[in-house]
Amino acid sequence: MTDMLTAKGKYGLKALAHLATLEPGGMAQAMDIASANNIPKKFLDAILGELRNAGIVYSKKGPGGGYTLARPPMQINVGHVIRTLDGPIAPIACASRTAFQPCPDCLNVQRCMVRLAMAKVRDAMSDILDNMTLADMLAMKETRKHSETRKIGRSHKFELIQHL
Repeated sequence: MTDMLTAKGKYGLKALAHLATLEPGGMAQAMDIASANNIPKKFLDAILGELRNAGIVYSKKGPGGGYTLARPPMQINVGHVIRTLDGPIAPIACASRTAFQPCPDCLNVQRCMVRLAMAKVRDAMSDILDNMTLADMLAMKETRKHSETRKIGRSHKFELIQHL
């Protein structure tokens, strides 16, 4: 199965999430981001360069330098990050709004059932990703952590009841 999110997109989101956990104004070295998130350093350098060129991260060279978010996490849109690193979100080129390419085997693009179905998938994915910020992603991690804690607490309670 092919991943719809490339390794580049995934690593970029992981790097941004890492930067979002820093104190305001804090900087992180690419090496630290790479080792903390299991990302190949050379690949991360290229990704951070693209994110810098897109105005998503800011970099500073020299002592005390590194990378930081260019805007607060609540102002960084996940859909924009993915499009910056991976290109269009559509699952197939004929369903893309920005990089449309007809399939070579398609006889009628306007009536193609596969294209119409994939356009709905594209719209659903875009709706979710374009309404999600980096801050929302971080909140999901916290929500899950609290949810797992509650589950663990319930299972221990159940075991205690069974033991009695």
